[in-house]
Amino acid sequence: MSATQETAQRPGDRAATTSEEALLEQVRSALDSKTPLRIQGGNSKAFLGRAVAGQLLETREHTGIVSYDPTELVVTVRTGTPVTELLAILEEQGQTLPCEPPVFNGQATVGGMLASGLAGPRRPWVGSLRDFVLGTRVITGQGRLLRFGGEVMKNVAGYDLSRLMAGSFGLLGVITEVSMKVLPKPVTSAHLDLDIPAEKALQKLAEWGQQPLPITGACYADGLLKLRLEGGEGSVQAAMDYIGGEPLEAGFWEKLNERQLDFFADERPLWRLSLPTNTPLVELPGDALLDWGGCQRWLKTEAPAEELQKLALSLGGHATCQTPGITDSPFQPLTPLLAYYHRQLKAQLDPQGIFNPGRTYPGL
Repeated sequence: MSATQETAQRPGDRAATTSEEALLEQVRSALDSKTPLRIQGGNSKAFLGRAVAGQLLETREHTGIVSYDPTELVVTVRTGTPVTELLAILEEQGQTLPCEPPVFNGQATVGGMLASGLAGPRRPWVGSLRDFVLGTRVITGQGRLLRFGGEVMKNVAGYDLSRLMAGSFGLLGVITEVSMKVLPKPVTSAHLDLDIPAEKALQKLAEWGQQPLPITGACYADGLLKLRLEGGEGSVQAAMDYIGGEPLEAGFWEKLNERQLDFFADERPLWRLSLPTNTPLVELPGDALLDWGGCQRWLKTEAPAEELQKLALSLGGHATCQTPGITDSPFQPLTPLLAYYHRQLKAQLDPQGIFNPGRTYPGL
């Protein structure tokens, strides 16, 4: 029996089908009464975006693996499924989601993972979560259950609405299923500490980025450059010999991804600055931790939102507040043209504006 056949016959499929029908019925009822809906899975991303007023639509009952064929490196899963459960099933086959979505104490669901688009330390080297999405089932603002995309990488002709769902924060519809490409776990890994200044660390990362080194994690914290190497045993050992450094605890990367380092315990508001590759070291108004080889800079600061977003924009990037209640504009303000496209897309997929209204920006 194939993996696809096996998972299709697991107990709970009938209940899962019923749960999808229940979600569809709730959406249709909300459309009839023009009632806004607040979509929620594990509620582990409540710190992101603006508060939403609306009737609660929970997806946590809509769980389970629909199909999984390890030989094809494709899994289809219902969006109420905990991310930890999905990762455990992939682990059994020596596979994983390379972009390392955070699980936030096991509360994160697959739907929230997709809707937020969050990725971990490996993201600059393997791609974003969006890059692994093949297809989705979505309840639209017309009260229809539609399938977008497919289960093969080549099925991306035309406008790719499935990948558009990544980072949409529930504004475009209720995602009920997602098909994703998975990959084998690395054969071996090594973790290094290098005692060098931050400016030199960024210079070294730019230099190493031009070489075939198996770097899949680069963070500057506590005055040290922390590196993760992953791949074949020979390539990892050769990179270790070339780079040098001291051993680093492997658990550092999980703590970074789950925001469990001491840096994140600081009571000041947390901001995330997403910047272009090879952005030089700049003075920031607070304490910073450099991730993604310097492209992602976490900042603990009391500085005003406008100042931080203006600074990020001047560097070619954007700033996002990760602490709720600090500002009514937690996401970088959109340019007029981008705002127009956002409104047009929202109007097409959610014409009554019932899905997570205002989660990202007022009026959306």
